[in-house]
Amino acid sequence: MTDRPSLAAHVDGAPFRARRDVFEYLLDHLEFATHVTRALKVARYRVWTVPGGYGLDDGWGTVGTFEMVYVAPGVRVLHAQGEYQHRVLPNIRGQAIISITYGATPASDGKSTIAAAVDTYVKLESKLLAATGLLARQVAHAKAEKEGSRLVRVFARATRAIEENPAAVFAAVRERPDVPRRELEEFRRLLSLPPVVEPAAARR
Repeated sequence: MTDRPSLAAHVDGAPFRARRDVFEYLLDHLEFATHVTRALKVARYRVWTVPGGYGLDDGWGTVGTFEMVYVAPGVRVLHAQGEYQHRVLPNIRGQAIISITYGATPASDGKSTIAAAVDTYVKLESKLLAATGLLARQVAHAKAEKEGSRLVRVFARATRAIEENPAAVFAAVRERPDVPRRELEEFRRLLSLPPVVEPAAARR
């Protein structure tokens, strides 16, 4: 798909300072990450587990499924398929390879300056291209660039909020009734926060 895509887009995110391990935890637990970003009100993304991967609703018209297909230091690659529900054109269906690359320059305070980029390679459905041609490519390219830019901004805003007040972020995420409890506990330990003591009534 990356050799002969219908379109390709590249976005460089602005560098930001954060703990690399926190950034990578969110990157590797995308369902949990969307609970964090929704609790912080910085994104509409919803991700949930489905057979073979994850379901996705970006809150702006794109729905589908994806799976993580490659993980290496500084690289995450996802394969996605779904559709963009456009208000004028027919739904734009296709598949995409999304490559998230990042570098982390350590600082003396234990944080890092993280610079991330997103490359998206999209293969549009052939029937759609036959019907709408260049217009579908232009709309899909604009959407791919916008989503890539939004993705890196969301991760930057979420990790900065965690750095500024980890206890407040954890408390906000913990209030979400459907947050995965195992990841929530892992997140608490990652942030070096004290264990949560449940009220006596809640333990009965």
